[in-house]
Amino acid sequence: MATDTDFAPITLAGDATDQIAEATGRQTVIRLLGRTLRRDPRWIFGVVIAVIVVAAIFAPWVSPYPPLKYHPAIATQPPSWAHLLGTDALGRDQLSRIIYGARISLTVGAMAILLGGLIGTLLGLVGAYFGGWVDQLISILADALLAFPSLILALAIAAVLGQSLVNITIALAVVRVPIYIRIARGQTLQQKEQEYITAARATGVGNWRIMIHHIIPNIFSPLLVQATLSFSAAVLDESVLSFLGLGATPLPQPEWGSMISDAQSYLTSDPWMLLGPALAIIITVLSLNLLGDGLRDWLDPRNEVRLSTGGRS
Repeated sequence: MATDTDFAPITLAGDATDQIAEATGRQTVIRLLGRTLRRDPRWIFGVVIAVIVVAAIFAPWVSPYPPLKYHPAIATQPPSWAHLLGTDALGRDQLSRIIYGARISLTVGAMAILLGGLIGTLLGLVGAYFGGWVDQLISILADALLAFPSLILALAIAAVLGQSLVNITIALAVVRVPIYIRIARGQTLQQKEQEYITAARATGVGNWRIMIHHIIPNIFSPLLVQATLSFSAAVLDESVLSFLGLGATPLPQPEWGSMISDAQSYLTSDPWMLLGPALAIIITVLSLNLLGDGLRDWLDPRNEVRLSTGGRS
């Protein structure tokens, strides 16, 4: 005869419960990721950028050959299983040099956007918030910088400062300062008239605290989108400067732009030397642009897809 204990509920051990919860969480994340990629395939390019960044970080372990090792006997070889993107005029593996070159381009691009974005955001925020002669002076500065073509201005600054990682970063940061000044200024002019700012002032909150804790969080989204788009422009500009001989590092350190410059003399005889670095620049810039477009649409509160999924796209 059955007793009450025969029908007692079965309880799982703590470790088993944790494992089930972890597996369920992984499945949920995978389903969410798949649904997001189906709705907007542009997010796939975020994975591409992640792969490029990881390859650059772990270049010594990812690259098949040392990027500076000469092999004159195998110079200007076409792509093969041993050298997937061929070799250059000195017998150096092109794929390895492209992977190491990503370190330069991504580092310079990221630092330029970080530096230029911080300075430009701070200037635009201060000018719009305080107004008066401060705003006029900062606006004149932004207009003066925008009067020069960005690449020409970066070229002039880099030529004056000299060839180094820091100098090329400064040159690319300066040309992006006015972009962030305008975005931060326009957004701040809208936010400072909102009721929550008036309420903060009425309670005695200081100006700097209002700007840092109230205004910046509310203008961060457009600045983040612009940073993604500016990142691609900075990578492209760095490649152009290195192509012209004003790169971040002296030769023979690999840079995408300098690799294209070296391949100019072999366009008719060995065109594959140009293929690798050119594809690296195109894929990186295109991926960052499409990722920025996707991020902009996702952060747009008018986006119907985002609203219909409760903030998840």
